[in-house]
Amino acid sequence: MSITPYSLRFTPLLKERVWGGRELATLGKTLPPNVRIGESWEIADLPPSVPAGRSVIANGPLTGRTLHELLAEDRSMVLGAARPGPDGGFPLLIKYLDARENLSVQVHPDEAYVRRHPGARLKSEWWYIVDAQPGAVVYRGLDPEVTRARLEADLRAGRIFDDLIALPVRSGDAVELPAGVCHALGAGVVAAEIQTPSDTTFRLYDWGRTGRELHVEQALQCVHFGPWSGNRRRDAQVDQTGRPGQPMETDSALTEPLVATEYFEVERVSVREGRRLAIVTNGLPIIWMMLRGAARVDAPGAPSTSLRRGDTVLHPAALDGAAATFYGPATLLQVAPPTPLRGLIA
Repeated sequence: MSITPYSLRFTPLLKERVWGGRELATLGKTLPPNVRIGESWEIADLPPSVPAGRSVIANGPLTGRTLHELLAEDRSMVLGAARPGPDGGFPLLIKYLDARENLSVQVHPDEAYVRRHPGARLKSEWWYIVDAQPGAVVYRGLDPEVTRARLEADLRAGRIFDDLIALPVRSGDAVELPAGVCHALGAGVVAAEIQTPSDTTFRLYDWGRTGRELHVEQALQCVHFGPWSGNRRRDAQVDQTGRPGQPMETDSALTEPLVATEYFEVERVSVREGRRLAIVTNGLPIIWMMLRGAARVDAPGAPSTSLRRGDTVLHPAALDGAAATFYGPATLLQVAPPTPLRGLIA
C-alpha cells in the first residue's frame, strides 16, 4: 500500500513516577486523576521488553498504527537518509519530564559499557528547561577532584550531593547529558528531553526514598571521573560560545542552534505572529515540539495537522511541499536525527 506522507502526531505515553507531579497538564496532557505523572513519552520506538514503549499514531489515515509498524512497512518514507536505531527502530526517544521531587542520581551506559554488556543500550540525552521554580537546580557532573573511592565512601555516608555540580536553571536553559555523566533533574523543573532510544538507567542514589532498586556497581562502571568535559561547570549549560552555529533570522522566524551531537541536533525556532513557514526535511525526519503558540500544517494531497502548546509532531523524511501556518507568536524545538552524510561534506 502506498502511503502519502503527512505530519504525524502520537498519543502521549504517560508514565507514573514517584518523583512526578501534575505539571504536564499545563502542556495539554490529559492526566489520570490522583497519579503522579513524571514522564510523557511523545515519540518512542523501543523494544517490546519495555512496557508501553511504542508510540501509536493519533491523527490522519494511519491512526491506531504504531510508529514501529509504519517503519516496518515504509522505513525510507519515515527515515530517509537517517540511520535507524540500534534495533532498527526510530533513532530518537522524545519526552517531557515533570520533577515534583528530585530524580534519582543516575548515570547511563556509554559505548565502552555497551561493548562489554550486549544487552545494554547507550543513552545520551539533552534537556531543555521548559519551566523552573525559583531556586531550582539540575545536577550535572561530578567535581573533577572526586575519585571512585571518594564517591563510594560518600554514597555509603549519604553525602553524594557534596560531589555533584549543581546548576541553577530557568526557562530556556539547556543541559547536555552525554553517556557517562552523573546527573539528576532537580525538583520544580519541567523539561523537554531528547535522547537516544534507550531506557537503561543505573541509579546511584535516591534521596532517601525506599522501595526502588539501586544499581551502584553498574553505575560505577559507567561514571566518568576527573577533568572530563562532563564534569566541568563551564561546559554544563549551553551559552553563546558553546552553541554549534550562529542564529539565523528571517522576516518570519529566528532560528537558534542549541546542540549538535553525533546522535541529534536541536534548534529553537521563534516564529513571528501570523507567519507561514515551509517545512524542508532535506531527506531527514524532522520533529517539532511546540512550546508556545498554535499552528496548522498542510501538504498537497495530505490531511492537515493541528498543533498547540505541548504537542509533538513528526514530519517524515519524504514529506514534500508542506508548510505551517502560525496563528500567533510561537516557539518550538526542531529536532533532527543523525545522517550518514554528516562529516563527509567539507
